[in-house]
Amino acid sequence: MPIELELKVTPEEAANPDDIKAIAAGAANIPLADIAHVRVVRKSLDARKQQIIVLLKVAVYKQGEPADFSLRTFDYKPVSDTKTCHIIGFGPAGIFAALQCLEQGIKPIILERGKGVKERIGDISAIHKKLVINPDSNYCYGEGGAGTYSDGKLYTRSSKRGDIKKVLDVFIQYGADERIGIEAHPHIGTNKLPRIIENIRNAIIELGGEVHFNKRVSDFVVKEDEITALVCADSTEYSCSHVILATGHSARDIFELLHAKNILIEAKPFALGVRVEHSQGLIDTIQYKRAERGEHLPPATYSLVTQACGRGVFSFCMCPGGVIAPAGTDAHETVVNGWSSSARNGPFSNSGMVVEVKEENWQQYADKGPLAALEFQKQVERKAYDSTGSIKAPAQRLEDFVQNKSSRFLPRTSYQPGLEVRNLNEILPQFIGDSLRQGMVDFGNKMRGYRTNEAIVVGVESRSSSPVRIPRDKETLRHPQLNNLFPCGEGAGYAGGIVSAAMDGIACATRIQ
Repeated sequence: MPIELELKVTPEEAANPDDIKAIAAGAANIPLADIAHVRVVRKSLDARKQQIIVLLKVAVYKQGEPADFSLRTFDYKPVSDTKTCHIIGFGPAGIFAALQCLEQGIKPIILERGKGVKERIGDISAIHKKLVINPDSNYCYGEGGAGTYSDGKLYTRSSKRGDIKKVLDVFIQYGADERIGIEAHPHIGTNKLPRIIENIRNAIIELGGEVHFNKRVSDFVVKEDEITALVCADSTEYSCSHVILATGHSARDIFELLHAKNILIEAKPFALGVRVEHSQGLIDTIQYKRAERGEHLPPATYSLVTQACGRGVFSFCMCPGGVIAPAGTDAHETVVNGWSSSARNGPFSNSGMVVEVKEENWQQYADKGPLAALEFQKQVERKAYDSTGSIKAPAQRLEDFVQNKSSRFLPRTSYQPGLEVRNLNEILPQFIGDSLRQGMVDFGNKMRGYRTNEAIVVGVESRSSSPVRIPRDKETLRHPQLNNLFPCGEGAGYAGGIVSAAMDGIACATRIQ
Protein backbone atom coordinates (compact mmCIF):
# COMPACT_ATOMS: atom_id res chain seq x y z
CA MET A 1 0.00 0.00 0.00
CA PRO A 2 1.29 3.49 -0.76
CA ILE A 3 2.08 5.99 1.96
CA GLU A 4 -0.36 8.91 1.90
CA LEU A 5 0.98 12.35 2.79
CA GLU A 6 -0.23 15.92 2.83
CA LEU A 7 2.40 18.41 1.71
CA LYS A 8 2.67 22.19 1.66
CA VAL A 9 4.87 23.37 -1.21
CA THR A 10 5.52 26.52 -3.20
CA PRO A 11 3.93 26.97 -6.64
CA GLU A 12 7.38 26.49 -8.18
CA GLU A 13 7.90 23.22 -6.32
CA ALA A 14 4.40 22.02 -7.24
CA ALA A 15 5.28 22.43 -10.91
CA ASN A 16 8.37 20.19 -10.61
CA PRO A 17 7.78 16.42 -10.08
CA ASP A 18 11.37 15.97 -8.87
CA ASP A 19 10.83 18.58 -6.17
CA ILE A 20 7.61 16.90 -5.07
CA LYS A 21 9.38 13.55 -4.89
CA ALA A 22 12.22 14.96 -2.79
CA ILE A 23 9.85 16.76 -0.41
CA ALA A 24 7.73 13.61 -0.06
CA ALA A 25 10.83 11.54 0.71
CA GLY A 26 11.76 13.93 3.51
CA ALA A 27 8.22 14.01 4.91
CA ALA A 28 8.00 10.20 4.90
CA ASN A 29 11.56 9.81 6.19
CA ILE A 30 12.39 7.51 3.26
CA PRO A 31 15.59 7.62 1.21
CA LEU A 32 14.89 9.25 -2.13
CA ALA A 33 16.34 6.24 -3.96
CA ASP A 34 13.71 3.98 -2.34
CA ILE A 35 10.82 5.88 -3.90
CA ALA A 36 9.61 4.64 -7.27
CA HIS A 37 6.80 7.11 -7.82
CA VAL A 38 4.84 9.88 -6.15
CA ARG A 39 1.30 10.33 -7.36
CA VAL A 40 -0.56 13.58 -6.70
CA VAL A 41 -4.06 12.66 -5.53
CA ARG A 42 -5.37 16.13 -4.70
CA LYS A 43 -4.18 19.67 -5.36
CA SER A 44 -5.42 23.03 -4.12
CA LEU A 45 -4.09 26.56 -3.74
CA ASP A 46 -4.01 28.67 -0.58
CA ALA A 47 -3.43 32.33 -1.45
CA ARG A 48 -4.89 33.85 1.69
CA LYS A 49 -1.52 34.94 3.07
CA GLN A 50 1.48 36.69 1.57
CA GLN A 51 3.24 33.35 1.13
CA ILE A 52 1.21 31.44 -1.46
CA ILE A 53 1.08 27.72 -0.71
CA VAL A 54 0.04 24.73 -2.81
CA LEU A 55 -1.55 21.95 -0.78
CA LEU A 56 -0.89 18.48 -2.12
CA LYS A 57 -2.22 15.12 -1.09
CA VAL A 58 0.16 12.50 -2.49
CA ALA A 59 0.55 8.73 -2.56
CA VAL A 60 4.18 7.54 -2.23
CA TYR A 61 5.06 4.19 -3.83
CA LYS A 62 8.29 2.43 -2.86
CA GLN A 63 10.50 0.52 -5.27
CA GLY A 64 8.95 -2.84 -6.15
CA GLU A 65 5.53 -1.83 -4.88
CA PRO A 66 2.68 -2.29 -7.41
CA ALA A 67 1.29 1.01 -8.65
CA ASP A 68 -1.85 0.76 -10.77
CA PHE A 69 -2.91 4.17 -12.07
CA SER A 70 -5.37 2.90 -14.65
CA LEU A 71 -8.77 4.55 -14.94
CA ARG A 72 -11.88 2.92 -13.63
CA THR A 73 -13.60 0.73 -16.23
CA PHE A 74 -17.35 0.55 -16.69
CA ASP A 75 -19.35 -2.58 -17.39
CA TYR A 76 -21.66 -1.70 -20.23
CA LYS A 77 -24.10 -4.52 -20.95
CA PRO A 78 -25.70 -5.60 -24.25
CA VAL A 79 -28.97 -3.80 -24.96
CA SER A 80 -31.97 -4.41 -27.17
CA ASP A 81 -35.35 -2.88 -27.99
CA THR A 82 -37.03 -4.99 -25.32
CA LYS A 83 -35.98 -2.66 -22.50
CA THR A 84 -35.62 1.03 -23.30
CA CYS A 85 -35.58 4.46 -21.70
CA HIS A 86 -36.30 7.65 -23.61
CA ILE A 87 -34.18 10.57 -22.45
CA ILE A 88 -35.31 14.08 -23.39
CA GLY A 89 -32.25 16.32 -23.55
CA PHE A 90 -28.59 15.54 -24.14
CA GLY A 91 -26.88 17.79 -21.62
CA PRO A 92 -24.89 16.43 -18.66
CA ALA A 93 -27.95 14.90 -16.98
CA GLY A 94 -29.08 13.18 -20.16
CA ILE A 95 -25.60 12.02 -21.14
CA PHE A 96 -24.85 10.40 -17.81
CA ALA A 97 -28.35 8.95 -17.56
CA ALA A 98 -27.70 7.28 -20.91
CA LEU A 99 -24.37 5.84 -19.78
CA GLN A 100 -25.95 4.54 -16.59
CA CYS A 101 -28.74 2.91 -18.61
CA LEU A 102 -26.08 1.10 -20.63
CA GLU A 103 -24.52 -0.18 -17.41
CA GLN A 104 -27.91 -1.61 -16.49
CA GLY A 105 -28.62 -3.22 -19.85
CA ILE A 106 -31.26 -0.63 -20.75
CA LYS A 107 -31.22 0.91 -24.24
CA PRO A 108 -31.15 4.71 -24.04
CA ILE A 109 -33.00 6.58 -26.80
CA ILE A 110 -32.05 10.25 -26.63
CA LEU A 111 -34.13 13.05 -28.14
CA GLU A 112 -32.24 16.35 -28.33
CA ARG A 113 -33.99 19.45 -29.65
CA GLY A 114 -30.75 21.00 -30.89
CA LYS A 115 -27.94 20.03 -33.22
CA GLY A 116 -24.71 18.09 -32.76
CA VAL A 117 -21.69 19.94 -31.40
CA LYS A 118 -20.12 20.62 -34.80
CA GLU A 119 -23.32 21.88 -36.39
CA ARG A 120 -24.00 24.03 -33.34
CA ILE A 121 -20.91 26.14 -34.02
CA GLY A 122 -22.51 27.89 -36.99
CA ASP A 123 -25.55 28.91 -34.97
CA ILE A 124 -23.40 30.21 -32.13
CA SER A 125 -21.31 32.19 -34.60
CA ALA A 126 -24.49 33.75 -35.99
CA ILE A 127 -25.41 34.97 -32.50
CA HIS A 128 -22.13 36.88 -32.27
CA LYS A 129 -21.92 38.14 -35.86
CA LYS A 130 -25.54 38.58 -36.92
CA LEU A 131 -27.20 38.96 -33.49
CA VAL A 132 -29.61 36.18 -34.50
CA ILE A 133 -30.67 33.37 -32.15
CA ASN A 134 -31.82 29.97 -33.38
CA PRO A 135 -34.38 28.94 -30.71
CA ASP A 136 -33.36 25.28 -30.97
CA SER A 137 -29.59 25.64 -31.38
CA ASN A 138 -27.68 28.16 -29.28
CA TYR A 139 -25.54 28.37 -26.14
CA CYS A 140 -28.19 26.51 -24.12
CA TYR A 141 -29.63 24.01 -26.59
CA GLY A 142 -27.81 21.32 -28.54
CA GLU A 143 -25.53 18.37 -27.91
CA GLY A 144 -23.90 18.62 -24.49
CA GLY A 145 -26.33 21.26 -23.26
CA ALA A 146 -25.33 24.65 -21.90
CA GLY A 147 -22.09 23.33 -20.44
CA THR A 148 -20.56 22.45 -23.81
CA TYR A 149 -20.05 26.06 -24.83
CA SER A 150 -20.22 27.56 -21.36
CA ASP A 151 -16.94 26.84 -19.66
CA GLY A 152 -16.96 23.25 -18.39
CA LYS A 153 -16.48 23.83 -14.67
CA LEU A 154 -16.57 20.49 -12.85
CA TYR A 155 -16.67 21.41 -9.20
CA THR A 156 -19.69 21.02 -7.00
CA ARG A 157 -20.74 21.29 -3.38
CA SER A 158 -23.10 18.33 -3.83
CA SER A 159 -20.59 15.71 -2.67
CA LYS A 160 -23.24 13.66 -0.85
CA ARG A 161 -25.50 13.34 -3.86
CA GLY A 162 -23.45 10.90 -5.88
CA ASP A 163 -20.10 9.63 -7.09
CA ILE A 164 -18.18 12.71 -8.21
CA LYS A 165 -15.11 10.63 -9.08
CA LYS A 166 -17.18 8.51 -11.46
CA VAL A 167 -18.22 11.62 -13.37
CA LEU A 168 -14.64 12.86 -13.60
CA ASP A 169 -13.39 9.41 -14.64
CA VAL A 170 -15.88 9.32 -17.51
CA PHE A 171 -14.72 12.71 -18.77
CA ILE A 172 -11.09 11.57 -18.56
CA GLN A 173 -11.89 8.32 -20.35
CA TYR A 174 -13.31 10.26 -23.29
CA GLY A 175 -10.55 12.82 -23.61
CA ALA A 176 -10.38 15.25 -20.67
CA ASP A 177 -7.02 16.02 -19.07
CA GLU A 178 -6.27 13.69 -16.15
CA ARG A 179 -5.58 16.74 -13.98
CA ILE A 180 -9.33 17.22 -13.50
CA GLY A 181 -9.16 14.17 -11.25
CA ILE A 182 -6.87 15.87 -8.72
CA GLU A 183 -7.58 19.60 -8.86
CA ALA A 184 -9.78 21.15 -6.20
CA HIS A 185 -11.61 23.18 -8.86
CA PRO A 186 -11.43 21.07 -12.06
CA HIS A 187 -12.23 22.72 -15.36
CA ILE A 188 -12.23 21.32 -18.90
CA GLY A 189 -12.71 24.44 -21.01
CA THR A 190 -15.09 25.37 -23.79
CA ASN A 191 -12.49 24.64 -26.45
CA LYS A 192 -12.12 20.98 -25.37
CA LEU A 193 -15.60 19.97 -24.28
CA PRO A 194 -17.15 19.59 -27.76
CA ARG A 195 -14.70 16.84 -28.77
CA ILE A 196 -15.20 15.03 -25.46
CA ILE A 197 -18.99 15.19 -25.75
CA GLU A 198 -18.79 13.91 -29.33
CA ASN A 199 -16.63 10.99 -28.14
CA ILE A 200 -19.21 10.09 -25.50
CA ARG A 201 -22.04 10.27 -28.03
CA ASN A 202 -20.19 7.95 -30.42
CA ALA A 203 -19.59 5.50 -27.58
CA ILE A 204 -23.29 5.52 -26.62
CA ILE A 205 -24.22 4.68 -30.21
CA GLU A 206 -21.55 1.98 -30.51
CA LEU A 207 -22.86 0.39 -27.30
CA GLY A 208 -26.36 0.17 -28.73
CA GLY A 209 -27.99 3.45 -27.73
CA GLU A 210 -29.65 5.95 -30.04
CA VAL A 211 -29.08 9.71 -30.26
CA HIS A 212 -31.51 11.79 -32.32
CA PHE A 213 -30.85 15.50 -32.98
CA ASN A 214 -33.35 18.15 -34.09
CA LYS A 215 -36.06 16.34 -32.15
CA ARG A 216 -37.84 18.92 -30.02
CA VAL A 217 -40.48 17.19 -27.92
CA SER A 218 -43.70 19.18 -28.28
CA ASP A 219 -46.28 16.89 -26.70
CA PHE A 220 -46.78 13.94 -24.36
CA VAL A 221 -49.39 11.25 -24.88
CA VAL A 222 -50.66 10.44 -21.39
CA LYS A 223 -52.86 7.45 -20.57
CA GLU A 224 -53.95 7.00 -16.99
CA ASP A 225 -50.78 7.48 -14.93
CA GLU A 226 -48.08 7.05 -17.60
CA ILE A 227 -46.60 8.79 -20.62
CA THR A 228 -47.10 6.32 -23.47
CA ALA A 229 -45.60 8.35 -26.31
CA LEU A 230 -43.50 11.43 -27.05
CA VAL A 231 -44.45 13.63 -29.98
CA CYS A 232 -41.80 15.83 -31.63
CA ALA A 233 -42.29 19.12 -33.44
CA ASP A 234 -41.66 17.35 -36.77
CA SER A 235 -44.60 14.98 -35.96
CA THR A 236 -42.32 12.05 -35.21
CA GLU A 237 -43.82 9.93 -32.42
CA TYR A 238 -41.93 7.63 -30.07
CA SER A 239 -43.69 5.01 -27.96
CA CYS A 240 -42.06 4.86 -24.55
CA SER A 241 -41.98 2.87 -21.33
CA HIS A 242 -39.69 5.09 -19.21
CA VAL A 243 -38.92 8.80 -19.67
CA ILE A 244 -36.09 10.81 -18.11
CA LEU A 245 -36.83 14.51 -18.54
CA ALA A 246 -33.44 16.28 -18.66
CA THR A 247 -34.15 19.39 -20.71
CA GLY A 248 -32.16 22.00 -18.76
CA HIS A 249 -33.17 25.20 -17.01
CA SER A 250 -34.08 27.13 -20.16
CA ALA A 251 -36.61 24.74 -21.75
CA ARG A 252 -39.57 27.02 -21.08
CA ASP A 253 -41.77 25.30 -23.64
CA ILE A 254 -41.52 22.07 -21.64
CA PHE A 255 -42.62 23.82 -18.45
CA GLU A 256 -45.52 25.37 -20.36
CA LEU A 257 -46.44 22.00 -21.89
CA LEU A 258 -46.49 20.29 -18.51
CA HIS A 259 -48.67 23.04 -17.06
CA ALA A 260 -51.06 22.96 -20.03
CA LYS A 261 -51.54 19.23 -19.57
CA ASN A 262 -52.16 19.65 -15.82
CA ILE A 263 -48.97 17.79 -14.96
CA LEU A 264 -47.77 19.11 -11.63
CA ILE A 265 -44.97 21.70 -11.58
CA GLU A 266 -44.22 24.46 -9.08
CA ALA A 267 -42.52 27.85 -8.99
CA LYS A 268 -39.26 27.92 -7.06
CA PRO A 269 -36.83 30.58 -5.84
CA PHE A 270 -33.90 31.33 -8.14
CA ALA A 271 -31.33 34.10 -8.55
CA LEU A 272 -30.97 36.98 -10.99
CA GLY A 273 -28.52 39.82 -11.47
CA VAL A 274 -25.68 40.91 -13.71
CA ARG A 275 -22.27 39.81 -14.94
CA VAL A 276 -19.25 41.82 -13.80
CA GLU A 277 -16.08 42.00 -15.89
CA HIS A 278 -12.61 43.08 -14.66
CA SER A 279 -9.20 42.78 -16.21
CA GLN A 280 -7.68 39.45 -15.23
CA GLY A 281 -4.48 41.25 -14.25
CA LEU A 282 -6.36 43.26 -11.63
CA ILE A 283 -7.96 40.15 -10.11
CA ASP A 284 -4.54 38.44 -10.07
CA THR A 285 -3.02 41.42 -8.24
CA ILE A 286 -5.83 41.53 -5.68
CA GLN A 287 -5.87 37.81 -4.97
CA TYR A 288 -2.16 37.03 -5.13
CA LYS A 289 -1.01 40.32 -3.58
CA ARG A 290 1.75 40.68 -6.13
CA ALA A 291 2.27 42.79 -9.25
CA GLU A 292 2.85 39.83 -11.57
CA ARG A 293 1.16 36.44 -11.33
CA GLY A 294 4.15 34.48 -12.62
CA GLU A 295 4.20 31.34 -14.72
CA HIS A 296 3.43 28.85 -11.93
CA LEU A 297 0.17 30.35 -10.69
CA PRO A 298 -3.16 29.95 -12.48
CA PRO A 299 -5.34 32.96 -13.31
CA ALA A 300 -6.87 34.00 -10.00
CA THR A 301 -10.51 33.38 -9.14
CA TYR A 302 -12.80 34.63 -6.42
CA SER A 303 -15.98 33.59 -4.64
CA LEU A 304 -17.99 36.28 -2.89
CA VAL A 305 -21.14 36.20 -0.81
CA THR A 306 -22.91 38.69 1.43
CA GLN A 307 -26.29 39.65 2.83
CA ALA A 308 -27.67 42.91 1.47
CA CYS A 309 -31.12 44.41 1.93
CA GLY A 310 -32.27 41.24 3.62
CA ARG A 311 -31.31 38.77 0.92
CA GLY A 312 -28.32 36.82 -0.34
CA VAL A 313 -26.02 38.33 -2.96
CA PHE A 314 -23.31 36.08 -4.36
CA SER A 315 -20.90 35.48 -7.20
CA PHE A 316 -21.81 32.74 -9.64
CA CYS A 317 -19.83 30.93 -12.37
CA MET A 318 -16.63 32.98 -12.06
CA CYS A 319 -14.63 32.72 -15.31
CA PRO A 320 -10.93 33.68 -15.05
CA GLY A 321 -9.38 34.61 -18.37
CA GLY A 322 -12.84 34.24 -19.87
CA VAL A 323 -15.45 36.01 -21.95
CA ILE A 324 -19.05 37.09 -21.53
CA ALA A 325 -21.38 35.28 -23.91
CA PRO A 326 -24.96 35.83 -25.13
CA ALA A 327 -27.02 33.01 -23.60
CA GLY A 328 -30.57 33.82 -24.66
CA THR A 329 -32.71 31.13 -26.25
CA ASP A 330 -35.24 33.17 -28.17
CA ALA A 331 -35.73 36.51 -29.86
CA HIS A 332 -36.40 39.64 -27.80
CA GLU A 333 -34.51 38.59 -24.68
CA THR A 334 -31.04 39.56 -23.49
CA VAL A 335 -29.26 37.04 -21.30
CA VAL A 336 -25.54 36.86 -20.53
CA ASN A 337 -23.32 34.09 -19.18
CA GLY A 338 -19.57 33.49 -19.04
CA TRP A 339 -17.04 30.88 -20.11
CA SER A 340 -13.31 30.23 -20.30
CA SER A 341 -11.09 28.17 -22.55
CA SER A 342 -8.96 25.43 -20.98
CA ALA A 343 -5.95 27.78 -20.82
CA ARG A 344 -7.96 30.58 -19.19
CA ASN A 345 -5.55 32.97 -20.85
CA GLY A 346 -7.83 35.80 -21.91
CA PRO A 347 -7.29 39.38 -20.72
CA PHE A 348 -10.57 39.56 -18.79
CA SER A 349 -12.26 37.82 -15.89
CA ASN A 350 -15.99 37.80 -15.37
CA SER A 351 -18.50 36.50 -12.87
CA GLY A 352 -22.20 36.48 -12.39
CA MET A 353 -23.35 38.59 -9.44
CA VAL A 354 -26.85 37.54 -8.51
CA VAL A 355 -29.54 38.16 -5.92
CA GLU A 356 -32.07 35.79 -4.38
CA VAL A 357 -35.52 36.03 -5.94
CA LYS A 358 -38.15 34.84 -3.48
CA GLU A 359 -41.83 33.95 -3.74
CA GLU A 360 -42.86 37.39 -2.55
CA ASN A 361 -41.15 38.93 -5.57
CA TRP A 362 -43.20 37.26 -8.31
CA GLN A 363 -46.67 37.79 -6.83
CA GLN A 364 -47.54 40.32 -9.56
CA TYR A 365 -47.56 37.32 -11.91
CA ALA A 366 -49.59 35.09 -9.61
CA ASP A 367 -52.17 34.57 -12.38
CA LYS A 368 -49.50 32.47 -14.15
CA GLY A 369 -49.71 29.90 -11.37
CA PRO A 370 -46.56 27.72 -11.18
CA LEU A 371 -45.09 29.72 -14.08
CA ALA A 372 -45.08 32.96 -12.07
CA ALA A 373 -41.35 32.93 -11.28
CA LEU A 374 -40.63 32.07 -14.92
CA GLU A 375 -42.71 35.05 -16.02
CA PHE A 376 -40.75 37.30 -13.66
CA GLN A 377 -37.51 36.04 -15.25
CA LYS A 378 -38.85 36.54 -18.78
CA GLN A 379 -39.96 40.11 -18.13
CA VAL A 380 -36.53 41.17 -16.85
CA GLU A 381 -34.84 39.62 -19.90
CA ARG A 382 -37.32 41.35 -22.21
CA LYS A 383 -36.74 44.71 -20.53
CA ALA A 384 -32.98 44.29 -21.01
CA TYR A 385 -33.56 43.54 -24.69
CA ASP A 386 -35.92 46.47 -25.16
CA SER A 387 -33.37 48.84 -23.63
CA THR A 388 -31.05 48.33 -26.63
CA GLY A 389 -33.40 46.86 -29.25
CA SER A 390 -31.11 43.86 -29.80
CA ILE A 391 -28.93 41.37 -27.94
CA LYS A 392 -26.34 44.11 -27.59
CA ALA A 393 -26.26 44.14 -23.82
CA PRO A 394 -27.00 47.10 -21.55
CA ALA A 395 -23.97 47.97 -19.42
CA GLN A 396 -22.32 50.57 -17.24
CA ARG A 397 -19.14 50.99 -15.28
CA LEU A 398 -19.14 49.29 -11.88
CA GLU A 399 -18.70 52.38 -9.69
CA ASP A 400 -21.29 54.26 -11.76
CA PHE A 401 -23.67 51.38 -11.09
CA VAL A 402 -23.00 51.59 -7.35
CA GLN A 403 -23.55 55.36 -7.45
CA ASN A 404 -26.66 54.88 -9.62
CA LYS A 405 -25.52 57.19 -12.39
CA SER A 406 -25.14 56.63 -16.12
CA SER A 407 -21.71 56.05 -17.61
CA ARG A 408 -20.46 58.33 -20.35
CA PHE A 409 -18.70 55.52 -22.21
CA LEU A 410 -17.56 51.95 -21.56
CA PRO A 411 -14.15 50.29 -21.46
CA ARG A 412 -13.18 47.43 -23.77
CA THR A 413 -15.16 44.22 -23.26
CA SER A 414 -15.09 40.54 -24.22
CA TYR A 415 -18.80 40.54 -25.14
CA GLN A 416 -18.73 40.14 -28.91
CA PRO A 417 -22.25 41.27 -29.86
CA GLY A 418 -21.38 44.61 -28.24
CA LEU A 419 -22.54 46.75 -25.33
CA GLU A 420 -24.62 49.90 -25.09
CA VAL A 421 -24.45 52.39 -22.24
CA ARG A 422 -27.52 52.07 -20.04
CA ASN A 423 -28.24 52.53 -16.35
CA LEU A 424 -28.93 48.98 -15.21
CA ASN A 425 -30.69 50.28 -12.12
CA GLU A 426 -33.48 51.37 -14.46
CA ILE A 427 -33.71 47.89 -16.00
CA LEU A 428 -33.40 45.61 -13.00
CA PRO A 429 -36.23 45.29 -10.46
CA GLN A 430 -35.56 47.75 -7.64
CA PHE A 431 -34.90 45.13 -4.96
CA ILE A 432 -32.25 43.51 -7.18
CA GLY A 433 -30.56 46.81 -8.02
CA ASP A 434 -30.56 47.90 -4.37
CA SER A 435 -29.17 44.55 -3.19
CA LEU A 436 -26.48 44.47 -5.88
CA ARG A 437 -25.29 48.01 -5.15
CA GLN A 438 -24.92 47.23 -1.44
CA GLY A 439 -23.34 43.90 -2.32
CA MET A 440 -20.74 45.60 -4.51
CA VAL A 441 -19.83 47.88 -1.60
CA ASP A 442 -19.36 44.84 0.65
CA PHE A 443 -17.31 43.02 -2.01
CA GLY A 444 -15.13 46.09 -2.46
CA ASN A 445 -14.36 45.98 1.27
CA LYS A 446 -13.51 42.27 1.10
CA MET A 447 -11.39 42.58 -2.07
CA ARG A 448 -9.56 45.90 -2.09
CA GLY A 449 -9.54 47.10 -5.68
CA TYR A 450 -12.57 45.10 -6.81
CA ARG A 451 -14.80 48.18 -6.75
CA THR A 452 -13.40 50.15 -9.65
CA ASN A 453 -14.84 52.12 -12.54
CA GLU A 454 -12.51 50.23 -14.88
CA ALA A 455 -14.80 47.22 -14.37
CA ILE A 456 -18.13 46.94 -16.14
CA VAL A 457 -21.53 45.57 -15.14
CA VAL A 458 -23.43 43.81 -17.94
CA GLY A 459 -27.09 42.76 -17.88
CA VAL A 460 -28.71 40.44 -17.34
CA GLU A 461 -27.49 37.22 -15.69
CA SER A 462 -30.81 35.45 -15.26
CA ARG A 463 -30.28 31.72 -15.95
CA SER A 464 -28.27 30.74 -12.88
CA SER A 465 -30.94 28.18 -11.98
CA SER A 466 -34.42 27.09 -12.96
CA PRO A 467 -37.41 29.16 -11.77
CA VAL A 468 -39.51 25.98 -11.93
CA ARG A 469 -39.32 22.69 -10.06
CA ILE A 470 -40.87 19.50 -11.39
CA PRO A 471 -41.72 17.51 -8.26
CA ARG A 472 -40.65 13.90 -7.74
CA ASP A 473 -40.67 11.31 -4.98
CA LYS A 474 -37.53 11.48 -2.84
CA GLU A 475 -36.93 7.73 -3.02
CA THR A 476 -38.17 6.61 -6.42
CA LEU A 477 -37.43 9.96 -8.20
CA ARG A 478 -40.68 9.49 -10.13
CA HIS A 479 -43.16 12.27 -10.76
CA PRO A 480 -46.08 12.03 -8.29
CA GLN A 481 -48.64 11.80 -11.10
CA LEU A 482 -46.77 9.80 -13.74
CA ASN A 483 -45.19 6.50 -12.78
CA ASN A 484 -42.73 6.42 -15.66
CA LEU A 485 -41.56 10.06 -15.68
CA PHE A 486 -38.27 10.92 -13.94
CA PRO A 487 -37.71 14.71 -13.71
CA CYS A 488 -33.95 15.21 -13.79
CA GLY A 489 -31.14 17.75 -13.60
CA GLU A 490 -31.11 21.53 -13.63
CA GLY A 491 -34.35 21.99 -15.54
CA ALA A 492 -36.30 19.96 -13.00
CA GLY A 493 -34.72 21.91 -10.13
CA TYR A 494 -32.39 19.21 -8.78
CA ALA A 495 -28.91 20.29 -9.92
CA GLY A 496 -26.74 23.33 -10.46
CA GLY A 497 -23.84 22.67 -12.81
CA ILE A 498 -22.30 19.92 -14.91
CA VAL A 499 -21.28 17.54 -12.12
CA SER A 500 -24.44 17.76 -10.02
CA ALA A 501 -26.56 17.37 -13.18
CA ALA A 502 -24.51 14.34 -14.23
CA MET A 503 -24.91 12.74 -10.81
CA ASP A 504 -28.64 13.37 -10.94
CA GLY A 505 -28.81 11.72 -14.35
CA ILE A 506 -27.07 8.67 -12.92
CA ALA A 507 -29.44 8.64 -9.93
CA CYS A 508 -32.56 8.78 -12.11
CA ALA A 509 -31.35 6.00 -14.41
CA THR A 510 -30.61 3.71 -11.46
CA ARG A 511 -34.29 3.92 -10.41
CA ILE A 512 -35.48 2.35 -13.65
CA GLN A 513 -36.41 -1.28 -13.13
